[in-house]
Amino acid sequence: MLKFTKDHEWLRVEGNTATVGITQHAQEQLGDLVFVELASLNKSVEPGAVAAVVESVKAASEVYAPITGTVTEVNEAVVADPTLVNSDPESKGWLFKMTVTQPSELEALMDEAAYKATLG
Repeated sequence: MLKFTKDHEWLRVEGNTATVGITQHAQEQLGDLVFVELASLNKSVEPGAVAAVVESVKAASEVYAPITGTVTEVNEAVVADPTLVNSDPESKGWLFKMTVTQPSELEALMDEAAYKATLG
């Protein structure tokens, strides 16, 4: 299941694990990324909590946890090479994985069609 937030994060839910990253639209708005900082492992997060920071030549942007859970894995590849987020934001450029502890929170997120509709 693929879901999106109004803050341009995506999450792919498989079982009780969600993989999170920023959308194609978000990376286009930011431009070339030069730095990625990810949440620490086992950090508990709630919706709206800062879980990562991405910095481009234009601006720095916080990436928020879309749901309640615990960070279980971080993508060290994007820390070493932030341009992975630009070249493949919704696959190889994922930022972190987290547990899904409140599945009902997923209902408040958008599907792909609804997200694309918000982009105009």
